[in-house]
Amino acid sequence: MKSVAHASKDLNRSQQEPPLCGPDKQMKMTMLTQNRSTPQTPAGGQTKPRRLPPMAATWACVAALGLWGSFSPALAEDEFEMAPLNYSQTKPRDAAADLELRLKQNPNLLAAKTDKEFVIALLRELNVPVESQMLVFSKTSLQRGRISPDTPRAIYFNEQSYVGWVPGGEAEIMSFDPQLGATFYLVPKAHFHDRPVLVRDGECLSCHAGSRTRGVPAPLVRSVFTDRQGEAILSAGSFSISHQNPLSERWGGWYVTGRHGSERHMGNMTAVEKAGNAILDREAGANLLNLDRFFQTSDYPRPGSDIVALMVFEHQVGLQQRLLQANQSARIAIHRYESLMRELKEPMGDRLAGSALSVVRHQAEKLLEEMLFVTEAPLTGGGVEGDPSFTTVFQKSARRDSQGRSLRDLDLKTRLFRFRMSYLIYSPHFDGLPTPLRDRFWERLWALLNEERSPEPFDLLRTGEKQDIKEILLATKPGLPSYWKR
Repeated sequence: MKSVAHASKDLNRSQQEPPLCGPDKQMKMTMLTQNRSTPQTPAGGQTKPRRLPPMAATWACVAALGLWGSFSPALAEDEFEMAPLNYSQTKPRDAAADLELRLKQNPNLLAAKTDKEFVIALLRELNVPVESQMLVFSKTSLQRGRISPDTPRAIYFNEQSYVGWVPGGEAEIMSFDPQLGATFYLVPKAHFHDRPVLVRDGECLSCHAGSRTRGVPAPLVRSVFTDRQGEAILSAGSFSISHQNPLSERWGGWYVTGRHGSERHMGNMTAVEKAGNAILDREAGANLLNLDRFFQTSDYPRPGSDIVALMVFEHQVGLQQRLLQANQSARIAIHRYESLMRELKEPMGDRLAGSALSVVRHQAEKLLEEMLFVTEAPLTGGGVEGDPSFTTVFQKSARRDSQGRSLRDLDLKTRLFRFRMSYLIYSPHFDGLPTPLRDRFWERLWALLNEERSPEPFDLLRTGEKQDIKEILLATKPGLPSYWKR
């Protein structure tokens, strides 16, 4: 049965945005091309990454990895460009910067005969599993001219990097510095087979550092109603995706392989616009295991777009946004507090006070909500089942306690994970948080896990699950406060 989505549906999630195409499309795309021809900064350099002027930024707002951001022009003075972060003037320390150094030492590191083999080599060197492949066919990317339902864009991920590629196009990398947040790079196609170089790309900040990313350089995921050409039908609304969204709001403009019972999503099918609405046959796109009828799957490293990979990816993106926002907000608040104390010639002591303390406490609470999955949308149609190869590679790096339990254990029946504490607690994103923020997080988590009944929104955690989480962390997480071990 076909379903019709209305433009006014769920205005808290769905946003009305300017169209990506219109009568003046050619003029605007020419402007975009001219802006992209401006020389960029080598990855190892510290020159400020270029940002598009407001009008061009509006049309170039879909940047690396097919992850679609806000159409709002960037603020003239972003907080992350000021002390203590100094985003654009600071040389990043991330997986992509490390790869760039290794390429200088060994220019043949990514040697390959074909573009597809080059991408596989790039994934290998970034330790990004090819099994994580996801495919997006909406033209929500800077390389929109190459993307369509016939030629989708592939995205791959681990906790440290995202890689995007569409056949015939450039390779894009989003990597993470624990202090700076997301950093963006291009590998020009012209250099795939002739001394590959990574170029730090500031255009991506036009989208990936706005209101949809909580004001910090970060990834994001969008779900849109998409027509047969791959254009977004924005009059019908769109969704920002994390683990909070039900399946019914996910994967518009994406291919999805795997079983999901009686629940229906927006993936695999294109929509038809009618009177400001989008008519989408969700049934025809449900529970598909093979994509051969849509496009030439042999053009890609893998044939599918795994449903479990998509769900893990969306949880990770949402939590990375929250971690990066917490990091930035706390660092700026602490910096301002310390600057004020110095100006007043007051002793700072070893504890925060005033607004800096309030910021740290607020961000710790928001992190707890996200990391404990208290707003996760439940699976209601009998669960999901994906490609075992992704599950195997995802759990390969699991940290297990003496009972074999891990925060990477999947549930997939009524929720994504068996234990409601995110595996990103082991990540450099978390370990790189300012000490006062980490201290507050551990203090609050310890209290939550040890109280018999927790207040909302943490009241969904039962005593047995709290004990499981506590035991797993005690066995697998280095650097816990001493009071956790008494």
